[in-house]
Amino acid sequence: MGPGPSDVHPRVLTAMSRPLVGHLDPEFVQIMDEIKEMAKLTFCTRNELTFVVSAPGSAGMETTMVNLLEPGDEAIICIHGVFGNRMADIAERCGARVIRVEAPWGQPIDPQMISKALATSKPKLVSIVHAETSTGVLQPLEEISGMVHAGGALFVVDAVTSYTGTELLVDEWGIDAIYSGTQKCLSAPPGLSPVSFSTRAVEVLNNRQHKVQSWFLDLSLVKDYWAGAKRTYHHTAPVSALYALHEAYRLVLEEGLENRWARHRQNHILLRDGLQTMGFEFLVDEPYRLPMLNAVKVPAGIDDVKVRTILLNDYNIEIGGGLGQFAGNVWRIGIMGESCTPTHVNTLLSALKEITNL
Repeated sequence: MGPGPSDVHPRVLTAMSRPLVGHLDPEFVQIMDEIKEMAKLTFCTRNELTFVVSAPGSAGMETTMVNLLEPGDEAIICIHGVFGNRMADIAERCGARVIRVEAPWGQPIDPQMISKALATSKPKLVSIVHAETSTGVLQPLEEISGMVHAGGALFVVDAVTSYTGTELLVDEWGIDAIYSGTQKCLSAPPGLSPVSFSTRAVEVLNNRQHKVQSWFLDLSLVKDYWAGAKRTYHHTAPVSALYALHEAYRLVLEEGLENRWARHRQNHILLRDGLQTMGFEFLVDEPYRLPMLNAVKVPAGIDDVKVRTILLNDYNIEIGGGLGQFAGNVWRIGIMGESCTPTHVNTLLSALKEITNL
Protein backbone atom coordinates (compact mmCIF):
# COMPACT_ATOMS: atom_id res chain seq x y z
CA MET A 1 0.00 0.00 0.00
CA GLY A 2 2.86 2.34 -0.80
CA PRO A 3 3.39 4.45 -3.93
CA GLY A 4 3.94 1.31 -6.04
CA PRO A 5 4.29 -1.39 -7.10
CA SER A 6 0.77 -2.48 -6.24
CA ASP A 7 -0.53 -6.01 -5.77
CA VAL A 8 -1.22 -7.97 -8.96
CA HIS A 9 -4.06 -10.30 -9.84
CA PRO A 10 -3.31 -14.05 -9.94
CA ARG A 11 -4.21 -14.03 -13.64
CA VAL A 12 -1.34 -11.61 -14.27
CA LEU A 13 1.12 -13.84 -12.42
CA THR A 14 -0.10 -16.82 -14.41
CA ALA A 15 0.36 -14.93 -17.67
CA MET A 16 3.97 -14.20 -16.74
CA SER A 17 4.66 -17.93 -16.42
CA ARG A 18 3.74 -18.71 -20.03
CA PRO A 19 6.52 -20.19 -22.18
CA LEU A 20 8.67 -17.63 -23.94
CA VAL A 21 8.44 -17.02 -27.68
CA GLY A 22 10.59 -14.83 -29.89
CA HIS A 23 9.98 -11.10 -29.87
CA LEU A 24 9.21 -11.24 -33.63
CA ASP A 25 7.15 -14.43 -33.44
CA PRO A 26 3.76 -13.90 -35.16
CA GLU A 27 1.96 -14.91 -31.96
CA PHE A 28 3.87 -12.32 -29.96
CA VAL A 29 3.33 -9.63 -32.62
CA GLN A 30 -0.40 -10.27 -32.28
CA ILE A 31 -0.11 -9.74 -28.51
CA MET A 32 1.73 -6.47 -29.18
CA ASP A 33 -1.07 -5.34 -31.48
CA GLU A 34 -3.68 -6.17 -28.84
CA ILE A 35 -1.67 -4.29 -26.20
CA LYS A 36 -1.59 -1.22 -28.47
CA GLU A 37 -5.36 -1.31 -28.93
CA MET A 38 -5.97 -1.74 -25.20
CA ALA A 39 -3.55 1.11 -24.49
CA LYS A 40 -5.58 3.34 -26.80
CA LEU A 41 -8.81 2.38 -25.07
CA THR A 42 -7.43 3.04 -21.60
CA PHE A 43 -5.81 6.35 -22.60
CA CYS A 44 -9.12 7.29 -24.29
CA THR A 45 -7.32 8.15 -27.52
CA ARG A 46 -7.20 7.32 -31.22
CA ASN A 47 -3.51 8.22 -31.49
CA GLU A 48 -1.81 5.78 -33.83
CA LEU A 49 1.55 6.21 -32.10
CA THR A 50 0.48 4.52 -28.89
CA PHE A 51 2.64 1.71 -27.58
CA VAL A 52 4.70 0.55 -24.59
CA VAL A 53 8.31 1.51 -23.89
CA SER A 54 10.40 -1.45 -22.69
CA ALA A 55 11.47 0.32 -19.50
CA PRO A 56 9.72 1.90 -16.46
CA GLY A 57 7.83 5.19 -16.22
CA SER A 58 10.96 7.32 -15.95
CA ALA A 59 11.91 6.05 -19.40
CA GLY A 60 8.48 7.09 -20.62
CA MET A 61 9.23 10.56 -19.30
CA GLU A 62 12.56 10.58 -21.07
CA THR A 63 10.99 9.26 -24.28
CA THR A 64 8.66 12.26 -24.51
CA MET A 65 11.40 14.78 -23.78
CA VAL A 66 14.23 13.48 -25.95
CA ASN A 67 11.97 13.00 -28.97
CA LEU A 68 10.19 16.35 -28.83
CA LEU A 69 12.99 18.66 -27.66
CA GLU A 70 16.11 19.74 -29.54
CA PRO A 71 19.00 22.00 -28.52
CA GLY A 72 17.86 25.60 -28.26
CA ASP A 73 14.15 24.85 -27.80
CA GLU A 74 12.21 26.45 -24.98
CA ALA A 75 10.17 24.28 -22.62
CA ILE A 76 7.85 25.29 -19.80
CA ILE A 77 8.10 22.69 -17.05
CA CYS A 78 5.57 22.79 -14.22
CA ILE A 79 7.04 21.74 -10.88
CA HIS A 80 5.08 20.91 -7.75
CA GLY A 81 7.03 17.90 -6.52
CA VAL A 82 9.84 15.49 -7.23
CA PHE A 83 8.78 14.44 -10.71
CA GLY A 84 8.39 17.92 -12.14
CA ASN A 85 12.00 18.53 -11.12
CA ARG A 86 12.98 15.33 -12.92
CA MET A 87 11.27 16.50 -16.12
CA ALA A 88 13.15 19.79 -15.93
CA ASP A 89 16.45 17.94 -15.52
CA ILE A 90 15.81 15.77 -18.59
CA ALA A 91 14.72 18.78 -20.67
CA GLU A 92 17.96 20.59 -19.81
CA ARG A 93 19.95 17.50 -20.80
CA CYS A 94 18.24 17.76 -24.19
CA GLY A 95 19.73 21.23 -24.58
CA ALA A 96 16.43 23.03 -24.05
CA ARG A 97 16.03 26.30 -22.18
CA VAL A 98 13.75 25.43 -19.29
CA ILE A 99 11.24 27.92 -17.95
CA ARG A 100 10.09 26.72 -14.53
CA VAL A 101 6.55 27.33 -13.28
CA GLU A 102 6.42 26.24 -9.66
CA ALA A 103 3.91 25.75 -6.87
CA PRO A 104 4.58 24.84 -3.23
CA TRP A 105 4.72 21.09 -2.68
CA GLY A 106 1.26 19.84 -1.79
CA GLN A 107 -0.51 22.41 -3.99
CA PRO A 108 -1.51 22.32 -7.68
CA ILE A 109 -0.06 24.58 -10.34
CA ASP A 110 -2.05 27.79 -10.84
CA PRO A 111 -3.03 27.99 -14.55
CA GLN A 112 -2.51 31.75 -14.51
CA MET A 113 1.18 31.22 -13.81
CA ILE A 114 1.40 29.15 -16.99
CA SER A 115 -0.48 31.85 -18.88
CA LYS A 116 2.09 34.42 -17.77
CA ALA A 117 4.97 32.17 -18.81
CA LEU A 118 3.39 31.62 -22.23
CA ALA A 119 3.03 35.38 -22.71
CA THR A 120 6.77 35.92 -22.45
CA SER A 121 8.13 32.85 -24.28
CA LYS A 122 7.65 30.63 -27.32
CA PRO A 123 7.94 27.11 -25.89
CA LYS A 124 7.84 24.00 -28.01
CA LEU A 125 6.09 22.19 -25.16
CA VAL A 126 4.55 22.62 -21.73
CA SER A 127 4.93 19.63 -19.44
CA ILE A 128 3.07 18.89 -16.20
CA VAL A 129 2.51 16.04 -13.75
CA HIS A 130 -1.14 14.96 -13.58
CA ALA A 131 -0.69 12.92 -10.41
CA GLU A 132 2.31 14.03 -8.34
CA THR A 133 3.32 10.85 -6.51
CA SER A 134 5.59 12.69 -4.10
CA THR A 135 2.81 14.91 -2.73
CA GLY A 136 -0.56 13.33 -3.54
CA VAL A 137 -1.74 16.25 -5.71
CA LEU A 138 -4.17 15.67 -8.60
CA GLN A 139 -3.61 18.48 -11.11
CA PRO A 140 -6.59 19.74 -13.18
CA LEU A 141 -5.57 19.73 -16.86
CA GLU A 142 -8.32 20.99 -19.17
CA GLU A 143 -7.88 24.75 -18.65
CA ILE A 144 -4.12 24.42 -18.98
CA SER A 145 -4.42 22.42 -22.19
CA GLY A 146 -6.41 25.20 -23.85
CA MET A 147 -3.80 27.78 -22.86
CA VAL A 148 -0.94 25.64 -24.15
CA HIS A 149 -2.49 25.07 -27.56
CA ALA A 150 -3.44 28.73 -27.89
CA GLY A 151 0.25 29.47 -27.32
CA GLY A 152 1.25 27.09 -30.13
CA ALA A 153 2.94 24.54 -27.87
CA LEU A 154 2.58 20.80 -27.30
CA PHE A 155 0.97 19.63 -24.06
CA VAL A 156 2.92 16.85 -22.33
CA VAL A 157 1.54 14.98 -19.30
CA ASP A 158 3.00 12.62 -16.70
CA ALA A 159 0.25 10.13 -15.81
CA VAL A 160 2.37 7.49 -14.08
CA THR A 161 0.12 7.33 -11.01
CA SER A 162 -3.24 8.46 -12.40
CA TYR A 163 -3.54 6.13 -15.41
CA THR A 164 -6.60 3.81 -15.08
CA GLY A 165 -7.19 5.04 -11.51
CA THR A 166 -8.93 8.36 -12.16
CA GLU A 167 -10.44 10.15 -15.13
CA LEU A 168 -7.88 10.69 -17.88
CA LEU A 169 -9.12 11.65 -21.38
CA VAL A 170 -6.18 12.13 -23.73
CA ASP A 171 -8.05 13.20 -26.87
CA GLU A 172 -10.78 15.20 -25.16
CA TRP A 173 -8.26 17.10 -23.04
CA GLY A 174 -5.92 17.77 -25.96
CA ILE A 175 -2.89 15.97 -24.55
CA ASP A 176 -0.13 15.69 -27.18
CA ALA A 177 2.23 13.33 -25.41
CA ILE A 178 1.62 11.23 -22.33
CA TYR A 179 3.42 8.50 -20.45
CA SER A 180 2.65 6.22 -17.55
CA GLY A 181 3.91 3.13 -15.74
CA THR A 182 2.55 -0.36 -15.30
CA GLN A 183 3.13 -0.92 -11.58
CA LYS A 184 0.53 1.42 -10.12
CA CYS A 185 -3.19 1.42 -10.98
CA LEU A 186 -2.64 -0.99 -13.88
CA SER A 187 -1.40 -3.59 -11.35
CA ALA A 188 1.19 -5.12 -13.64
CA PRO A 189 4.87 -5.69 -12.80
CA PRO A 190 7.15 -2.63 -12.98
CA GLY A 191 9.38 -2.19 -15.98
CA LEU A 192 7.12 -0.94 -18.78
CA SER A 193 5.83 2.51 -19.75
CA PRO A 194 2.70 3.00 -21.90
CA VAL A 195 2.99 6.15 -24.03
CA SER A 196 0.89 7.96 -26.61
CA PHE A 197 1.65 10.77 -29.09
CA SER A 198 -0.79 12.94 -31.01
CA THR A 199 -0.50 13.70 -34.73
CA ARG A 200 0.85 17.14 -33.77
CA ALA A 201 3.59 15.54 -31.70
CA VAL A 202 4.42 13.10 -34.50
CA GLU A 203 4.76 16.02 -36.92
CA VAL A 204 7.29 17.63 -34.56
CA LEU A 205 9.17 14.35 -34.39
CA ASN A 206 9.23 14.00 -38.18
CA ASN A 207 10.60 17.54 -38.61
CA ARG A 208 13.52 17.29 -36.21
CA GLN A 209 16.79 18.91 -37.27
CA HIS A 210 18.99 16.76 -35.01
CA LYS A 211 19.12 13.08 -34.18
CA VAL A 212 17.37 12.07 -30.97
CA GLN A 213 20.07 11.95 -28.29
CA SER A 214 18.98 8.47 -27.14
CA TRP A 215 19.25 5.60 -29.61
CA PHE A 216 17.12 3.25 -27.53
CA LEU A 217 14.28 5.75 -27.03
CA ASP A 218 14.31 7.22 -30.56
CA LEU A 219 10.70 6.92 -31.73
CA SER A 220 11.69 7.04 -35.39
CA LEU A 221 13.31 3.65 -34.76
CA VAL A 222 11.05 2.13 -32.09
CA LYS A 223 7.81 2.80 -33.96
CA ASP A 224 8.82 0.48 -36.79
CA TYR A 225 9.01 -2.36 -34.29
CA TRP A 226 5.63 -1.61 -32.72
CA ALA A 227 3.71 -0.27 -35.69
CA GLY A 228 5.59 -0.84 -38.93
CA ALA A 229 3.92 -2.64 -41.85
CA LYS A 230 6.86 -5.01 -41.65
CA ARG A 231 8.06 -5.27 -38.07
CA THR A 232 11.68 -4.16 -37.88
CA TYR A 233 13.91 -5.53 -35.15
CA HIS A 234 14.82 -2.83 -32.65
CA HIS A 235 15.42 -4.56 -29.32
CA THR A 236 14.56 -7.77 -27.55
CA ALA A 237 11.23 -7.00 -25.92
CA PRO A 238 10.56 -8.13 -22.32
CA VAL A 239 8.23 -10.92 -23.40
CA SER A 240 7.07 -12.09 -19.97
CA ALA A 241 6.40 -8.55 -18.76
CA LEU A 242 4.30 -7.87 -21.86
CA TYR A 243 2.35 -11.10 -21.30
CA ALA A 244 1.58 -9.74 -17.83
CA LEU A 245 0.58 -6.31 -19.13
CA HIS A 246 -1.68 -7.88 -21.75
CA GLU A 247 -3.58 -9.70 -18.99
CA ALA A 248 -3.64 -6.63 -16.74
CA TYR A 249 -5.21 -4.61 -19.56
CA ARG A 250 -7.84 -7.32 -20.04
CA LEU A 251 -8.73 -7.06 -16.35
CA VAL A 252 -9.06 -3.27 -16.60
CA LEU A 253 -11.39 -3.49 -19.59
CA GLU A 254 -13.45 -6.29 -18.04
CA GLU A 255 -14.06 -4.05 -15.02
CA GLY A 256 -14.67 -0.99 -17.19
CA LEU A 257 -12.70 2.25 -16.97
CA GLU A 258 -15.45 4.29 -15.33
CA ASN A 259 -16.12 1.53 -12.80
CA ARG A 260 -12.41 1.38 -12.01
CA TRP A 261 -12.22 5.14 -11.53
CA ALA A 262 -15.24 4.95 -9.21
CA ARG A 263 -13.70 2.09 -7.20
CA HIS A 264 -10.57 4.12 -6.53
CA ARG A 265 -12.69 7.08 -5.48
CA GLN A 266 -14.91 5.01 -3.17
CA ASN A 267 -11.99 3.36 -1.38
CA HIS A 268 -10.24 6.72 -1.05
CA ILE A 269 -13.33 8.03 0.77
CA LEU A 270 -13.35 4.95 3.02
CA LEU A 271 -9.68 5.56 3.86
CA ARG A 272 -10.17 9.31 4.29
CA ASP A 273 -13.07 8.91 6.70
CA GLY A 274 -11.25 6.28 8.75
CA LEU A 275 -8.05 8.31 9.03
CA GLN A 276 -9.86 11.53 9.87
CA THR A 277 -11.83 9.75 12.60
CA MET A 278 -8.47 8.82 14.14
CA GLY A 279 -7.30 12.44 13.92
CA PHE A 280 -5.02 12.23 10.89
CA GLU A 281 -4.73 15.23 8.58
CA PHE A 282 -4.21 15.15 4.82
CA LEU A 283 -1.46 17.19 3.21
CA VAL A 284 -3.51 18.22 0.16
CA ASP A 285 -6.76 20.20 0.08
CA GLU A 286 -9.67 17.91 -0.76
CA PRO A 287 -10.44 19.16 -4.30
CA TYR A 288 -6.89 18.29 -5.40
CA ARG A 289 -6.31 14.99 -3.60
CA LEU A 290 -5.27 11.92 -5.52
CA PRO A 291 -7.65 9.07 -4.74
CA MET A 292 -4.97 6.41 -5.25
CA LEU A 293 -2.04 8.09 -3.46
CA ASN A 294 -2.93 9.62 -0.12
CA ALA A 295 -0.42 11.96 1.50
CA VAL A 296 -1.11 12.01 5.24
CA LYS A 297 0.71 14.08 7.85
CA VAL A 298 2.52 12.04 10.50
CA PRO A 299 0.97 13.12 13.86
CA ALA A 300 3.15 14.82 16.44
CA GLY A 301 4.76 12.30 18.75
CA ILE A 302 4.52 9.45 16.22
CA ASP A 303 7.81 7.97 14.98
CA ASP A 304 7.52 7.74 11.19
CA VAL A 305 10.07 4.99 10.59
CA LYS A 306 9.10 2.96 13.67
CA VAL A 307 5.42 2.80 12.66
CA ARG A 308 6.20 1.90 9.04
CA THR A 309 8.62 -0.80 10.20
CA ILE A 310 6.02 -2.35 12.53
CA LEU A 311 3.41 -2.24 9.77
CA LEU A 312 5.77 -4.08 7.42
CA ASN A 313 7.21 -6.64 9.83
CA ASP A 314 4.16 -7.41 12.00
CA TYR A 315 1.22 -6.72 9.69
CA ASN A 316 2.73 -7.32 6.23
CA ILE A 317 1.60 -3.85 5.10
CA GLU A 318 3.90 -1.47 3.25
CA ILE A 319 3.23 2.28 3.11
CA GLY A 320 5.58 4.94 1.76
CA GLY A 321 7.46 7.65 3.61
CA GLY A 322 7.72 11.24 2.50
CA LEU A 323 10.18 12.41 -0.16
CA GLY A 324 12.35 15.52 -0.18
CA GLN A 325 11.10 18.21 2.17
CA PHE A 326 8.37 15.86 3.45
CA ALA A 327 10.74 13.09 4.56
CA GLY A 328 9.78 11.99 8.07
CA ASN A 329 6.66 14.15 8.11
CA VAL A 330 4.30 12.49 5.61
CA TRP A 331 3.09 8.98 4.86
CA ARG A 332 2.15 8.14 1.27
CA ILE A 333 -0.59 5.52 1.34
CA GLY A 334 -1.34 3.85 -1.98
CA ILE A 335 -4.64 2.24 -2.91
CA MET A 336 -3.94 1.29 -6.50
CA GLY A 337 -5.40 -1.33 -8.79
CA GLU A 338 -5.54 -4.69 -7.02
CA SER A 339 -4.51 -2.96 -3.77
CA CYS A 340 -7.60 -0.76 -3.93
CA THR A 341 -10.13 -2.78 -1.94
CA PRO A 342 -12.10 -2.24 1.29
CA THR A 343 -10.12 -5.12 2.81
CA HIS A 344 -6.82 -3.35 2.19
CA VAL A 345 -8.17 -0.10 3.62
CA ASN A 346 -9.80 -1.61 6.70
CA THR A 347 -6.76 -3.78 7.48
CA LEU A 348 -4.50 -0.73 7.39
CA LEU A 349 -6.87 1.33 9.55
CA SER A 350 -7.07 -1.44 12.16
CA ALA A 351 -3.30 -1.83 12.22
CA LEU A 352 -2.71 1.90 12.62
CA LYS A 353 -5.17 2.02 15.54
CA GLU A 354 -3.31 -0.77 17.30
CA ILE A 355 0.14 0.70 16.68
CA THR A 356 -0.54 4.38 17.39
CA ASN A 357 -3.43 4.13 19.89
CA LEU A 358 -5.13 6.99 18.09
